[in-house]
Amino acid sequence: MNLVTLLPFIVLIGAMFLMTRSAKKKQQAAAQMRDHMTPGTGVRTIGGMYATVKEIGDDTVTLEVAPGVHAIYAKNAIGAVLEDAEYNRIVHGAGDDLTIDTPVVPDDASSLTLDKDADKPEDEAPKLDLGKKDEPKADEPKDDEPKDGKADGEAGTK
Repeated sequence: MNLVTLLPFIVLIGAMFLMTRSAKKKQQAAAQMRDHMTPGTGVRTIGGMYATVKEIGDDTVTLEVAPGVHAIYAKNAIGAVLEDAEYNRIVHGAGDDLTIDTPVVPDDASSLTLDKDADKPEDEAPKLDLGKKDEPKADEPKDDEPKDGKADGEAGTK
């Protein structure tokens, strides 16, 4: 056979070997990281939840996700084991010297708009036209209903 025909297969096998090797290295690094977990360590799950390790089993780990709330996770679900300083900074905001230069947005939007008619009583303030017709009262027939209350083509006695 010609070397030119074998060359793509050799390159493909070499690429597969390198990808498998790097994947194995990542798995080993993740397993080694999980081995450094001890009760009281802060972790981040692969889903992005931060928690504190309470107990470690063979394949599972018990996490405290909130004070007094424990959940059992697979060890493979641990995405990162965090240092105490980093965990406290993320979860508790400890050590953050954040100053906010922008104004705080209020919970309601009433203070964001200027209401020129705020001093007028409610019945005198102009109404916003939303394109809806006023609903007829219960005793009044609707515009699209016949006055006798029968639908078109409905037979009735006279």
